Amino acid sequence: MTPSITSLKNLDLSLLAQRLGKLCQQLDIEVTTAESCTGGGIASAITSAAGSSAYFTTGYVTYANAAKTRLIGVSDVTLHTHGAVSEAVVNAMVAGACRDSGAQLGVAVSGVAGPGGGSDEKPVGTVWLAWGDVNHQEAKCFHFPGDRQAVREQAVREALAGLVARLDMLAEGQEEK
Repeated sequence: MTPSITSLKNLDLSLLAQRLGKLCQQLDIEVTTAESCTGGGIASAITSAAGSSAYFTTGYVTYANAAKTRLIGVSDVTLHTHGAVSEAVVNAMVAGACRDSGAQLGVAVSGVAGPGGGSDEKPVGTVWLAWGDVNHQEAKCFHFPGDRQAVREQAVREALAGLVARLDMLAEGQEEK
């Protein structure tokens, strides 16, 4: 039975990374990351697991909007219309990262980690995450409490838990066949 996303979020980051690796290898899936506010924290967590080069070959830290456009193809129009911290941008980020890297599954993150940079519409702690591939993405907005470090750590944990949950569903589907 697939563990719930809540139970996954309670796992230590290293255990989440190990579970991700096991599932990627079982399903023969490569993953990628496109990160803004986490600054490579998701890629760091993934590569903390020994053997991660078998399923993680490329990650993108696109902190600036120009990098989002240049490296993973997020359009200037999307950035200008929706802002960097938006569903449209994280969906474009994950699609672009998968397209450029050739990975079958990716995660993207953009948010306001603080302590500054927040607004009434997007206060500090607002983080958008998206999971998916070139053709299909699913995004979710979070409002994480705490300081900059806490916001970034919670985003990394949600990113990994989301990847594992999606791979768990794929593995479960394969077992039913």
